[in-house]
Amino acid sequence: MTPAKPLTDILASLFPEGHDVSVADGLIAGEGPFARGRIKVIGIDGDTPLGVEGALTLAGHVLDTVRAGGGTPILVAIDSDSQRMSRRDELLGLNEYLAHLAKALLLADQEGHPTIGLLYGHSAAGAFIATALATRVLAALPGANPSVMDLPSVSRVTKLPLEKLQEMAKSTPVFAPGLDNMLATGAVHAVLNPAEPLRPQLEALIADLPASDVRDRLGRERGGRPVAEEIAKLVSGRLRAV
Repeated sequence: MTPAKPLTDILASLFPEGHDVSVADGLIAGEGPFARGRIKVIGIDGDTPLGVEGALTLAGHVLDTVRAGGGTPILVAIDSDSQRMSRRDELLGLNEYLAHLAKALLLADQEGHPTIGLLYGHSAAGAFIATALATRVLAALPGANPSVMDLPSVSRVTKLPLEKLQEMAKSTPVFAPGLDNMLATGAVHAVLNPAEPLRPQLEALIADLPASDVRDRLGRERGGRPVAEEIAKLVSGRLRAV
């Protein structure tokens, strides 16, 4: 699957002065000049599945950045497959490794390191949730292809015919794959313009980071979560009753 924009082009647009970001075994790590300081870059390239070693490596980079302090922003660039579908990874507790990575990113955000995701290719399932969706805001490039679960997989789980799900997806963005649906639900904060330099666009997003998670509000405003407010009120009422 071809990414919306190659990582080399993205890095050149972000760091025209140069950088030390590299890719090893599909994992991205390094940093470059940004605004009045530096920005840490981690992520996944080449539609690579995320396994236990990868999750630990990426979490280690995040925690090293937190230990160093200074409020260094963290950019999570993503063109991944789903989590690695192997018996070995599952037996080792892959879900806990993915949760560790997500929590490391949440910790970084709480400790004053702005976290921003940049989806430039594919991503799905646990790998998508533990990386891109664990950042404060998620940006994307046109042509990116995210999904929490593709429709054939949803069909296998729910036992609903694929044709019915495809029809439902036209009017129900909340479970449907694809960039347009992720934008409608608020999961993707903004779509960047690849024809313009990416660095000032990311700098503007970081400078204007919301103080809290606004995905639910964006989803309501964009029409991707039409009943979110009603459900929130219902759940809140039941909790008060307890």
